[in-house]
Amino acid sequence: MSERQLVTLTVNGVEHELLVEPRRTLVDALRHDLRLTGTHVGCEHGVCGACTVLVDGLPARACLMFAVQAEGREISTVESLSPDGRLNDLQQSFVDHHGLQCGFCTPGMLMLAEGLLAERPAAGREEIREVVAANLCRCTGYQSIVDAVEACARARCPQEERS
Repeated sequence: MSERQLVTLTVNGVEHELLVEPRRTLVDALRHDLRLTGTHVGCEHGVCGACTVLVDGLPARACLMFAVQAEGREISTVESLSPDGRLNDLQQSFVDHHGLQCGFCTPGMLMLAEGLLAERPAAGREEIREVVAANLCRCTGYQSIVDAVEACARARCPQEERS
């Protein structure tokens, strides 16, 4: 058995100290050690995007990152979107535009979209389509997801601010 290492992870604005094996993935630390089960485990090869979280504000595959690599970085999971239990604007847009069906890909899609909108609040439809294509969805055909993200982008960044 590997020697465990003490790491301090800042997840959703809260610092956590964990004793983990160096090979423990971030997704396993989030789900099993911190009980933040909103981040889903899919392919475990970084292909599907179900495990997408934000690391220092940028989308990252939590199945490809070791927990020890996340020390000193800001991690945001899908739970960060509704800390008070109420849906945020992006989550509500997914509901309003039927951007989810089975829901398995939804946490990863939300975090991918949140990262995009934080970086490019005026993202256009084609850019949104290109970005969400990085995550796999077997149910929606992506159209409703693109609609949801675009509606949220328009609400966050009115037309006069869009490029």
